[in-house]
Amino acid sequence: MTVTGTRNAPDVVDVVALGESMVTFLPARPGRLADVPAFHRSIGGAESNVACALAAAGHTTRWVSRVGADGFGDHLVGAIGAYGVDVSYVRRDPSRPTGVYFRTAGDRADDTHEVAYYRAGSAASAMSPTEVDLEAARAGRVLHLSGITAALSPDCLDLMRELTAPRPGRPLVSFDVNHRPGLWGEGQDPDVLLELARGADVVFVGEDEAEEAWGLTGGPTAIREALPEPGTLVVKQSGEGAVAFRASRGRSCRRDDGGPPARAKPRVGEGGRDGTPQSPGCETTPRPAATARALKVDVVATTGAGDAFAAGFLSATLRGLPLTARLRHGHLMAAATLTAPGDVTEPPSRTLADRLAALDDPAWGRLRLGPGWTDADAEAAEEARTP
Repeated sequence: MTVTGTRNAPDVVDVVALGESMVTFLPARPGRLADVPAFHRSIGGAESNVACALAAAGHTTRWVSRVGADGFGDHLVGAIGAYGVDVSYVRRDPSRPTGVYFRTAGDRADDTHEVAYYRAGSAASAMSPTEVDLEAARAGRVLHLSGITAALSPDCLDLMRELTAPRPGRPLVSFDVNHRPGLWGEGQDPDVLLELARGADVVFVGEDEAEEAWGLTGGPTAIREALPEPGTLVVKQSGEGAVAFRASRGRSCRRDDGGPPARAKPRVGEGGRDGTPQSPGCETTPRPAATARALKVDVVATTGAGDAFAAGFLSATLRGLPLTARLRHGHLMAAATLTAPGDVTEPPSRTLADRLAALDDPAWGRLRLGPGWTDADAEAAEEARTP
């Protein structure tokens, strides 16, 4: 086994993202996989998408993973590195291949959408606490993970448990539930995603996936009641918007099994409007601390929008912005991906995003964004509001 780049002590970066990335084959035209004659090669991976988007937004990022010692592995490392992501701690496996998948051109929510994964036995499925560089994974202000990794293998689940376990000096752990029913085979229990989320500091979950994975039907409040531990919980409500819960000040949050508090000290981005650190805890009656309506968007493709939302929220968190602004930056980053093909696209400039995120509620509600909006200056984008 070899390692791309150096094994020296890792530099501290803003965000480390750990998880599998695959070579993605996108259809040359719409239709069933059985009928599409040709495909275009791209890259796909929830965690690396976040790392690429954050790097494009000006943050220092690292991707930690495993790929095969093959041409597809070369392509992934090169393509992700081209965004400015540190890929020097990606391990190459000479005996396991890089994962690939094919998908149709339709929306993932469409009944005709097809995805064919070829990832069983992939190099990334062999990730474990001994087969990744844990020091490199923890050398970030934020460590971003997703529930996809937990479904890949028992070793991957062990790694996720190791990284979400409470420990002194742990970075802020961001966890996107990312429930993918097709990955959870017989004998696997997606309830483990609830366990992992309860060990994280910032959690992203869709209202629909909470129902699908855990049977939670009471909306954001029910999800918060099931997940009281995270200092910040973001519940996405599809086209309606997103709500965020923040743990109350000055109280320790314990697991239902009597385990230790989910966190021992304030972490990056857990301050008030001025960034002053606050001690989080558990609220007795869950109430959203912030809400942000979804934007009106002329959708080109939906793939990668959830990853972009997480990237926008984390970018604003690293900058110490207020919670509502973090949600709006998530929506804006998602809008950039929704209005362009591919999983990762160029985000809006920080100046443009800040100005749009600062709009009052009526102006935010009137905003409509279409293809090419990220190239506009702030004034032009604001003028694009519908009457």
